[in-house]
Amino acid sequence: MRSGSSLLTHILNTNPEIAGYGESHISYQGPQDFKSLISRVYWSSQEYRNLKDLQKLSLHETYILDKLLHNNKLVDISLLQSDNVFVIFLVREPRRSLNSIRDLKPDWSEEKTFHHYCDRLKELVRYAESMSSSERALLLRHDQLIEHSPQVFEALQDFLGTEIGFSEKYQILKTTGAKHVGDSKGDIRAGQIMRTQRELKETISQDYVDQAQIVYQDCCDRLSKLASVIDMPMPVS
Repeated sequence: MRSGSSLLTHILNTNPEIAGYGESHISYQGPQDFKSLISRVYWSSQEYRNLKDLQKLSLHETYILDKLLHNNKLVDISLLQSDNVFVIFLVREPRRSLNSIRDLKPDWSEEKTFHHYCDRLKELVRYAESMSSSERALLLRHDQLIEHSPQVFEALQDFLGTEIGFSEKYQILKTTGAKHVGDSKGDIRAGQIMRTQRELKETISQDYVDQAQIVYQDCCDRLSKLASVIDMPMPVS
């Protein structure tokens, strides 16, 4: 949550070889749930106003995309062992992530925000450990996506093997900015990467940031050994 996943989703979705829209909220308990994902993506991501629009239901993309932000969505973790499943792990440093979570959910306590963030990072490591091949997993940091976009786009194209590359500009969907689908705040409707951070009303104490930084660094270190990485330096704190 608040890792830049909505931005990444829009960048990926704009590629004609990928279909998706954001969070489907499907609980993956078995292979049959991938069929549910396909159905939900095609009905939720397109506008259907006449019979001609039904042509949009034809399956021609290589990838169907879902965005998972919560630990309760991947019930059967063994699904990650499938050769047809590719995973992009997107992580973001704790200060901005924690403050942004609290800005989105001001009713959450600092402790709840901290544990949500750390528990999610630990679960991402568990996902990577369960995968049968590091070639189907890619570690991407938010700072890389924002500050080194061209290199990230090259890495994404190489990782996914798409014929068409990726761009800073992306398509606005009917679900863009919708609650429970993706980012309902910020500049997601801009249609391109915006590098100026918006002001946040909520903050979290330095002690929680320091503790979360340890978990974040451990997550990055472990994922870098379990997934493909984009060779760039870590930012200076």
